[in-house]
Amino acid sequence: MSRTMSTRAAAGLLAVAALALGAAACGSDDNSSSGGSSTTSGGGKGAKIAFLMPENKTARYEAQDKPQFTNRVKQLCPNCEVIYENAGQDPAKQQQQAEAALTNGAKALVLDAVDVKAAAAIVTRAKQSNIPVVSYGRLVSDADLDYYVSIDPYKVGQQQAQVLMDQLKKNGVTSPRVIMINGSPTDSNAGPYKKGAHSVLDKSTKVVKEYDTADWSPDKAQSEMEQAITAVGKNGFDAVYVANDGMAGGVIAAMKGAGVNPSKIPVTGQDAEITGVQRIIAGQQLMTVYQPINKIAAASADLAVPLAQGKQPPSITNGKTDNGKEQVPSVLLPTVSVTRSNVKDTVVKEGFTKPSELCTGQYAKDCQELGIA
Repeated sequence: MSRTMSTRAAAGLLAVAALALGAAACGSDDNSSSGGSSTTSGGGKGAKIAFLMPENKTARYEAQDKPQFTNRVKQLCPNCEVIYENAGQDPAKQQQQAEAALTNGAKALVLDAVDVKAAAAIVTRAKQSNIPVVSYGRLVSDADLDYYVSIDPYKVGQQQAQVLMDQLKKNGVTSPRVIMINGSPTDSNAGPYKKGAHSVLDKSTKVVKEYDTADWSPDKAQSEMEQAITAVGKNGFDAVYVANDGMAGGVIAAMKGAGVNPSKIPVTGQDAEITGVQRIIAGQQLMTVYQPINKIAAASADLAVPLAQGKQPPSITNGKTDNGKEQVPSVLLPTVSVTRSNVKDTVVKEGFTKPSELCTGQYAKDCQELGIA
């Protein structure tokens, strides 16, 4: 499942990050969400851009990706229109949404695929109409893409596993036993996340149970964790590798339900969701990985707007990524491991998470302790 990533120039990476950060600085903090379609338009001549997201069980798509992308497009082209759709984890629905967007006059597609293999049909259909496609977040396989904007998923898996191993060493665990709750097999990033994690964990741990979790579903992750605890016992594991924050919530709920204290068993995550960061500051989740969604969204808009207008996009790529058909020009952005010790200096400092959102109710005391509130 993992795709080969090549020619990543460090200088280019820093340049892209700086450009995208500057672009995202003008983004909005609007956290409105919608399960249906919505548009943003200005007067006069413009272009339509379809922004097609995969699912809404993960909070980031509605709360972060959608407003960040839309606001960057508006900044670049006030008269452009964003056609937003969320497929709710349904590949057939995403195909229909893409068809509707093309019929509605979209001149560029920015696509985060539900199923990266099935989505090749969406790309083929767009190319038949001479419409460029930017693969967003997840790499559509075996398709003629114009650009790919994302992070390095293999490195993310390594980051998660390394923080986990460091904590286990700090806890004095010499022969760790780990349960792994991986992401959805239909996501091109899930395989590299898992392989990156294994590249670290396999050196000194025993994986006692492992699951690939369809749809990145927190409910399914909770059920898998319940099964694992039944199989290995409450004292049969020392840590849980979990691929994202939504599923980490399900895993921690299963642990609590079984009488396992999550503050004693480190659990990983990803996406820096509000609830995940709250669990981190409360000591119930070890870490998350902060994907610079503002930069990913901004860089995607920086490419999509000129593509939709029939112009040449800026030179912001910093590598190429093999999708099985071609080497796709790529913008690959760095990620950050977030723990209780650096929440203030990462997601809070960069404005990704507001203290007013984070420091509510039972978490106010933890925020005060960390100097966040």
